[in-house]
Amino acid sequence: MGSHVDKLSHLSYAEVPTTDPNGLDAEEDGPRIGVSYIFSTDDDELDDNVDGSQRDQNQEERHYDKRNEPECCVYNRDECIYEKSVLAGHLDTSPPEELLHRCEPGDVVEFVATGQYPHWAVYVGDLQVVHLYRAEVKSSFFMDASQGRRCRMVNDVYRYKPLSPDVVVHNAMGQVGTKDGDLSWRNSECFAAWCKYGKREFKIGGEIRIGKQPYRLKLILADKQFHVLEFQSLEDLIMERRRNEQIGKVAVVRELTNHFNSTTGGIRSDPVDPWPAAGGSPERRTFYPETPR
Repeated sequence: MGSHVDKLSHLSYAEVPTTDPNGLDAEEDGPRIGVSYIFSTDDDELDDNVDGSQRDQNQEERHYDKRNEPECCVYNRDECIYEKSVLAGHLDTSPPEELLHRCEPGDVVEFVATGQYPHWAVYVGDLQVVHLYRAEVKSSFFMDASQGRRCRMVNDVYRYKPLSPDVVVHNAMGQVGTKDGDLSWRNSECFAAWCKYGKREFKIGGEIRIGKQPYRLKLILADKQFHVLEFQSLEDLIMERRRNEQIGKVAVVRELTNHFNSTTGGIRSDPVDPWPAAGGSPERRTFYPETPR
């Protein structure tokens, strides 16, 4: 696998597909949006001013916990607005009945289970949450919404200033009953984050899509390798980030490796798109060689 990543980090493709070969995601509606990939290593980002003491280096190594490494970061231009570590992504969960006793109105909760997209909900008090479920904003009992999944608080996942608890609850309750064509969100995370922060960027079409792509999703791979995807909107980025987290990094690299193998056979000089977008021309993403950041 490492050799494939090394190959990919030095190749440039004209076009690569974006749509899911299996169709739409189970929770999320709409095809994936065109993005850009940038392959590089962390070597360029190392600080030149390091301590030469071997003893200090050994001290750092002893205290280093690889689980605290970020595995996913989101940037709005140069500002990091989201970061998820291996430790936070896999270990910091509780049974729903335990977390329920700690919830306060306005808290945002994430329900997680292996092989499923995480589900976000806003706790509004009286043992109830408001959440986007099956193309409708619903009010449900906390335990019913959990469906037995483990859960965690995600109030501080995004580095935006949260609204007051009263406003968060008001935002959520005001959307109960909204469904189908009247929805402004494609998944439960975007809805709950909008309630929490009030930012239109979490809504469908919340930003004017002109000019440079301001959002970047950095996924850390093995051996200090990473790739960066660029997006025009935060909502598009969240859709792709959730898909990548659901299938796992191994599957993400396998997708890229399969494309590499399919486009280097010498049969065609132009890239082949095996995953056309539904209902029209395929949307594509472009691979770029290593680019300084």
